Amino acid sequence: MKTQYVEAVIIGAGQAGLSAAYHLQRRGVECLVLDGISRIGDQWRDRYDSLRLFTPAYADSLDGLDFPGDRQAFPSKDDMAEYLALYALTHELPVRLRSQVRRLTTGADGGYVVELEQEQQPQRLTCDVVIIATGAFGQDPSIPGFADELAPSIHQVHSSRYHGPADLPEGPVLVVGASHSGLDLAFELGADRQTTLVGPARGNVPLEWGTRLMRGAFPLIEFVFQHVLTRRTPMGRKVFAMLRHHGVPQLRIKAHHLAERGVEWIQEHIVGVSDDGLPQLANGRTFEINSVVWATGFKHDYSWVDLPLPIEDGWPVEYRGVVKELPGLYFLGLAFQYAFASGEMSGVGRDAAYIADRIREHTKDRVLVA
Repeated sequence: MKTQYVEAVIIGAGQAGLSAAYHLQRRGVECLVLDGISRIGDQWRDRYDSLRLFTPAYADSLDGLDFPGDRQAFPSKDDMAEYLALYALTHELPVRLRSQVRRLTTGADGGYVVELEQEQQPQRLTCDVVIIATGAFGQDPSIPGFADELAPSIHQVHSSRYHGPADLPEGPVLVVGASHSGLDLAFELGADRQTTLVGPARGNVPLEWGTRLMRGAFPLIEFVFQHVLTRRTPMGRKVFAMLRHHGVPQLRIKAHHLAERGVEWIQEHIVGVSDDGLPQLANGRTFEINSVVWATGFKHDYSWVDLPLPIEDGWPVEYRGVVKELPGLYFLGLAFQYAFASGEMSGVGRDAAYIADRIREHTKDRVLVA
């Protein structure tokens, strides 16, 4: 098996991984970004067609490159994909695509070994540092186990595989999960079919997105997201727990938007399946539908990490991305990694710069020991 050494390996070529590479290069740390995708930005291209960011373009830039176009516009998923590709090209970031990591373990010298499954042949990388940047909430769709018990006639799709209304058969649809994607998809589907949304509300930012008032208030909102709602403050820690385990508040799509389209929003949970194969609430109500969209989020899968990685409630135990128990191992791009803004483009750069500084200290220490 071919072996290559690189000082730092970054797993994931989304905005977090690319930002990490940018900051490491500026600190003189050799790095390599790995991802199994075919094109930079495919993580965004593969999302539902109507997806737009909640932040205006001027707040969507990574360090070192302004987001092109109208500063007040809300970029589409494809806009974001093209921006990431441009970012990697502009800064000549070392990215290796079609390189799926199949195993991460420790090396004989105290560093790490990254095993790849490439199209040509397996390959192994040795490194001093690893950054795992594989998604804010994980990459594996989270679907209730009882979904397999639904009637075969009901078409099922997770939001990560949904692209538009044409994906679904005609007739009534149930959207399960009331976070960002669930609200977006229920609103979209409610335009031309009977749509029901099921899931508790997780708060509401009381501004209409895209209005002059929202534009004027946005700098204050960003200040709160960046500096008030952090893991250092009591309020931030409360929001941290809610966001990681229950989802985010209403931003662009509000309850009144759904009501205007005739979408029924039931703020309860689907708890199982009835005897006739229909999704069921705790009170026994069922839904006669032709399709269900599971907007139930994602979960982290670190089964490929062959290390004593501390996990709590499905999340790696870290602070600001630093895993104290495993020196040289870091996370980047996690939801609320440091602040509410960690999940936004405007917060990624700060988190990446912090991690890059820690890595520079770590690699200096290793050189001195050697």
